[in-house]
Amino acid sequence: MNPSAIDTDERPFVLVWELTRACALTCKHCRADAQPDRHPDELTTAEGKALLDEARAFGENQLVVLSGGDPLARDDTVELVEYGADRGLLMTLTPSGTASLTPDRVSALADAGTRRLALSVDGGSRVAHDEFRGEPGSFDATIRAAEAARDADLPLQINTTVCAETVDELPAIRELVADLGAVLWSVFFLVPIGRGAVLDAIEPERAERVMEWLAEVEIDERFGIKTTEAPHCGSASRRRRHPTPGGSRSSNGMTTERATRPTLSGDGRASRPATASPSSATSARCSPPVSSPNRPGTSASRDW
Repeated sequence: MNPSAIDTDERPFVLVWELTRACALTCKHCRADAQPDRHPDELTTAEGKALLDEARAFGENQLVVLSGGDPLARDDTVELVEYGADRGLLMTLTPSGTASLTPDRVSALADAGTRRLALSVDGGSRVAHDEFRGEPGSFDATIRAAEAARDADLPLQINTTVCAETVDELPAIRELVADLGAVLWSVFFLVPIGRGAVLDAIEPERAERVMEWLAEVEIDERFGIKTTEAPHCGSASRRRRHPTPGGSRSSNGMTTERATRPTLSGDGRASRPATASPSSATSARCSPPVSSPNRPGTSASRDW
């Protein structure tokens, strides 16, 4: 769906419903400051279905992201996905990488009509990822779920948070994104709220270099790249489209159009009464990859 064809005064481009605050992880960047237990005022299954009926009133193919917390902390999530899919909604999910995210649950989500699964990877190794996510075993659970999604032909998106603690992990994460067969790598630059308020963002100059690197990576890879909370992407894009005299022009570059493949994240919430709002995150999308399916790993050199 082309966002330019959507009148956002009439309908949201993406509707994000935070199903629950509950999550078994204690991620350092968590904007929602998720808790172990569910909130007593969460929408019931019946109220959730009524919300999805309201979403359907926006029109055919309304994109809905079920987020959290961990949406799989509820036992009715598969039922809600199936209900929304049966009504013509594009149902997507951002579960947490925990032991509950089993291959059987991924398969059930695929059978229910999930259109895309978004998993978070914030470290290129088990140690780095689990330290950031606050739970041993999260990395292994995430990789198992990604492999299960591939087996179920369920399109996979990988989300990564960029901050001072994770930026050096990006090259290793890039390799994982490719190896897992993801269709999109969504790179979120730190939003310092919730638990993330105590983390350090990378300085603007370093962020610019990361953006240049991401633009080069996308030339080499099959997956797309989208950035969120990265308005500096625009200057990186312009430099690649209009190189300085004597420089070389890349065969591809980063664009700052609004995304036609939205990132799945928990940027909105639904609560009593049943309402929801579109995601408000500032975002910029890299253009689709056009080069060789090979991954030489040398053209996109890291220099930050």
